[in-house]
Order: sequence, then C-alpha cells, then structure tokens
Amino acid sequence: MCRIFISADPSSYESRTRSVRLHGVVTSIRLENLHWAVLEEIAGRDGLSVAQLMERLYDELVADRGAVGNFSSFLRVCALRYESLIANGRIPRDASIPIRSLDPDQVLQGLPRDFCGGPEVTASASRSAAAAAAHGPAAWASPSTGAPSWSASSAIAARPRSGA
Repeated sequence: MCRIFISADPSSYESRTRSVRLHGVVTSIRLENLHWAVLEEIAGRDGLSVAQLMERLYDELVADRGAVGNFSSFLRVCALRYESLIANGRIPRDASIPIRSLDPDQVLQGLPRDFCGGPEVTASASRSAAAAAAHGPAAWASPSTGAPSWSASSAIAARPRSGA
C-alpha cells in the first residue's frame, strides 16, 4: 500500500511560496508543487492565471461565508476536490472544457455531507451557491447525473497527470 504513495516524485510535495495580489494587497501563499499544478490546470481551463483564479475563489468564499480563515488550506482543499470530482466523473477530464461552462447543480447534487459541508445537497440547495459562482471557475460541476461515492484517499492518485 505505502509504495503507491511513497513512489511520488519528491518535487511534487516540496513547498513553494508565491506572492499574489488580492485586490491590491500582496500576500504570500505557500503550497506544495502538486497543489500549484492542480490550481494551474483549474485556472487554465477558464483562461485565467492562478492569481486570477485565487482572487475569484477568495471573493466567492467571502461572499458565501463572510470570512476566509486559512486561505492556503482552502486552496489545498480546492485542488483535492477538483481531482476527486474528476476521478468520480462529475467534472470532465477534458481540460479544454471550461469549468465556468458546467452546471454546479449537477456536480453538487447527491454529494455526501462531508464533501459539501452540510446535509446531502439537492439541486435547489445548491442554486444559491451556484448563483455566486456562475461567472467563475469555482462553479464546479459536471454533466454527469449520477451520484458516485467520494473517496478522498484515492482522488489525486486516481488521475494521471500530464507534464506535472
């Protein structure tokens, strides 16, 4: 079992700090290289830079929750959720399909409580979050209508990476 995980390229779990500007304020974000690579893929799907993606995620998080908390941890969770949603067929693997073109209701419907931060998500419950996210890459969704189970332990390992 451990060989599956310990065979990872050591550069993927080395940390890198980037300075980003969020609404004119410069801040430093420290993430592992693998997380940066996933965020670059998410941003690239919508023609954004990583800084633009982070600003949109930050804005939508503040709009939804009123506060940010640990933004670096939030970004790690975003990367893991993205990989998990792809592994479970809720977001197409085809990186040419923009995230903003997907329907958030379809990806969120039926997800377990621990994935969505509340009771099982129904289409009507996810509409308010979808409205805030409709313009940006945080509007994660998929044309899939099934509700496959989610497994955090296999999400990143399940997806082959190209060039990362």
